[in-house]
Amino acid sequence: MKKKEFKAESKKLMDLMINSIYTNKEIFLRELLSNASDAIDKLHYKSLTDESIKVDSDSFVINISVDKDNRTLTISDNGCGMNKDELENNLGTIAKSGTLAFKEENDKKEDIDVIGQFGVGFYSAFMVSDNIKVISKAYNEDKAYVWESSGIDGYTISECDKDNFGTDIILKIKEDTEDVDYCEFLDDYKIKSLIKKYSNYITYPIKMEVAHEHLKEGSKDEYETVSEVETLNDMIPLWKRDKSEISEDDYNTFYSDKFFDYEKPMKVIHTKGEGLVSYNSLIYIPSHAPYDYYTKNYEKGLQLYVNGILIMEKCADLLPDYFSFVKGVVDSPDLSLNISREILQQDKNLKVIAKNIETKIIKELESMLKDDREKYEDFYKNFGMQLKFGCYDSFGVNKDKLKDLLMFTSSKGKKLVTLKEYIDNMVEGQDKIYYASGESIDKIDMLPQVEQVKDKGFEILYLNDYIDEFVLQVLNKYEDKEFANVSCDNIDLDTEEEKEALKKKNDDSKDMLSLMKEAIGDVKEVRFTNRLKNHPVCLISDGDISIEMEKVINAMPNDEKVNASKVLEINANHKIVDKLNTLYKDNKDELRNYSKILYAQARLIEGLSIENPTELANLICNELS
Repeated sequence: MKKKEFKAESKKLMDLMINSIYTNKEIFLRELLSNASDAIDKLHYKSLTDESIKVDSDSFVINISVDKDNRTLTISDNGCGMNKDELENNLGTIAKSGTLAFKEENDKKEDIDVIGQFGVGFYSAFMVSDNIKVISKAYNEDKAYVWESSGIDGYTISECDKDNFGTDIILKIKEDTEDVDYCEFLDDYKIKSLIKKYSNYITYPIKMEVAHEHLKEGSKDEYETVSEVETLNDMIPLWKRDKSEISEDDYNTFYSDKFFDYEKPMKVIHTKGEGLVSYNSLIYIPSHAPYDYYTKNYEKGLQLYVNGILIMEKCADLLPDYFSFVKGVVDSPDLSLNISREILQQDKNLKVIAKNIETKIIKELESMLKDDREKYEDFYKNFGMQLKFGCYDSFGVNKDKLKDLLMFTSSKGKKLVTLKEYIDNMVEGQDKIYYASGESIDKIDMLPQVEQVKDKGFEILYLNDYIDEFVLQVLNKYEDKEFANVSCDNIDLDTEEEKEALKKKNDDSKDMLSLMKEAIGDVKEVRFTNRLKNHPVCLISDGDISIEMEKVINAMPNDEKVNASKVLEINANHKIVDKLNTLYKDNKDELRNYSKILYAQARLIEGLSIENPTELANLICNELS
């Protein structure tokens, strides 16, 4: 029989279909099963609109059979089938889609839920096959036909025998090579796993005869192989079932099986979106971070299905980075796919779904914070850092969405509080939100600068994550209350009388303080302060970059280095002031050395390094001797 050439374009196009469009060989089974499902959908739809078509919808089925000896894999359906012209048009013309044509003919009618659109999915089978036969008989027609091709050389169509309507696709699987074990596509376990992965929710049963080892009757150790027909797909996905029919165990089992996490999720969010874009989603907030969460190999994203067919294992566009820990699935019939159904085109509907999911997660977290504080605090300990990054990232574009979910440790009780709770607990006359930064809660609590603020009865937020202070700078204020770092020079808690007395003391000691500044050399100013209670000295910053921010930025693995503008403050009410006055009067050289010791002491309190520890050790020894 003379072969026909493909009508489509050229051998180059066929080669592109087989080797370039599809990046994953295993995808062929998804494509063929989707086509089989489409064929059944078409016949089912026609039976609803044409009384002459009599079919039992319960009898619809897709069968898979394997012949390992002859290396063939067969996918059969009892759908609408194809006549000779349809085989010619649909398979002889690359990128001619019968499904797409069917949708266009019925575009104003409801209940059409077919999957295929581009007419190229069938050709993905050539990635794993040397030869393909398509035996098909259209519904209510007498003749059956076989379409056969070995690839780019062309195809033949001839009449054949077939008892029932529908289509059989017979693939002659390629021989194994050094790089590819094609025989895995003849393995029962591999086929079952591919169906579970990609086609588990096709709405018709996918059946296959599977061999099992059974203990022989009456024997204790002798086994026999028994073949049984199994239905390999679940058909109805959990996310499409009514919530009232789903138990907590159902949700947890699905989560465990799907995402390989054997700890229960912290929160399940099951939603159905309707309107301009329809979708179902099943979202999980894990109870802990994934083991690889902080590695470069971690990929965010939700599993994306279109009409129950897995399109993307991890669709990153469905989640913002600050919710990268979220797991789940999204299924929608309203998404535009590219030609290979592997990657989504830029689709406004996808953006709508992503926006709705983001809003839903935020609302669920707000509800958890309000109604189950203990659970929310557990969540925050695991994922609070991501929310902070979300506030800080992209110059704070998302800060208004997330600011009410942030929590910081409070100086009162060392408990986590929200910014709203801080505002609600502010004392009369307080006009700022005070905070202090450091490596740990205990170290922050011991900072000299903290004393005065606490003595005034003001609550302080303790920031011990390296990103915390950057987040507050992006927020700038909360409910019109500005943030104030207790270690910066903009703290003003003195009375007018105290301010006048302190100004006079600094003015009277101007020359001494100037000499101390000159001796230290690394500070913008040396001055007396009322902010200290028991400690003799402290370092504060003057400017946008705080001392803690300097430490964080300079610890980063890059060449960017910054220096906070530092001021050495001396407790105006400490006995050390008398010592300084005496040294200034009697021994200015010793005052210079003493100034360096005080500055080193202040640096150590702030967790800063000492540039010349040998000099400091010698200075201390001299003072002690």
